[in-house]
Amino acid sequence: MGTSASTPAAAVDDRVAPRSGSVRLLRRPEIGALLGAVVVCVFFLIVASAFRNVDNVGTILYGAATIGIMAVPVALLMVGGEFDLSAGVAVTSAGLAASLLAWYFNFHVWFAVLLALLISLAIGAFNGTMLNRTGLPSFLVTLGTFFILQGVNLGMTKVVTGNVASNNISDMQGFESAQHVFAWEASIGSVAIKAPVVYWLVITVVAAVVLLKTRFGNWIFAVGGDADAARAVGVPVHLVRLVLYMFVGFCAWLAGMHLLFEFNTVQSGDGVGNEFIFIIAAVVGGCLLTGGYGSAVGASIGALIFAMTQLGINYAGWNPDWFKTFLGVMLVLATLVNLWVKKKADAR
Repeated sequence: MGTSASTPAAAVDDRVAPRSGSVRLLRRPEIGALLGAVVVCVFFLIVASAFRNVDNVGTILYGAATIGIMAVPVALLMVGGEFDLSAGVAVTSAGLAASLLAWYFNFHVWFAVLLALLISLAIGAFNGTMLNRTGLPSFLVTLGTFFILQGVNLGMTKVVTGNVASNNISDMQGFESAQHVFAWEASIGSVAIKAPVVYWLVITVVAAVVLLKTRFGNWIFAVGGDADAARAVGVPVHLVRLVLYMFVGFCAWLAGMHLLFEFNTVQSGDGVGNEFIFIIAAVVGGCLLTGGYGSAVGASIGALIFAMTQLGINYAGWNPDWFKTFLGVMLVLATLVNLWVKKKADAR
């Protein structure tokens, strides 16, 4: 008697069994964040009349973009099983580097911008290399980088300018053209769209495609799921981590350039605490703190939820002192919902 004829249907390996569309949808990390974004949007449409003003759409998108540009690379890093606590301060470092170099050495602004890019990539490479060489937790490595950058930002700014802010370089050669690249603004009807919104969307699409459609994306999931097992099957774990940290550095440079050319100067104390906002957006968007699971699109939706909540509270005229409390509650709930949805989907 043939073996295949006697094998019952229930004995088919469930790892390769076809799954329904609803199960595949539930397994997407960004589903919880998408439902949350709809709830938050509807809630503030009801309670805050200014939220219903179409003109404010551009303001909400701009708020989401300033978070999302960094939340997306931070999310990819978390999928890869690592953190970057220096991400918030790195944005300020990039803006200060371009401004201080241009002003102190009288460089052409574009030359200073390119030097700032190299510095930002070097910061990311430093984090990745330290992590690979020492084997220390990324929490400790990037916490050290956080304090180093915070001190350098303040110390160098005081040495060069004598105060805690960079000098205004708006009259220097190349500033105007750089401003047209990093801080432009256009209108679609009555909605004002600023440069970071477009950069945020491009970064989200590119990161999502890389994560879901390329071999490197598979490597990120493998490294975040089990680095030792990934290494055993030939995944270049060190290279993946290095590239992810340098991607964070690149996005920090992009956000820092907008900061500089939007406001002409940069405060040396800016950025402290923003690293937690980026992580919250990634977690709300479906990333697990344990690594190996998450989404670039989800992180962008998390940034959108953050911006809608922040501006919605202001538009509703509520006391903003409670905003951080709301964030903490949202973080805990998002984590629990993500875990619950993942367990339910895995059980089917």
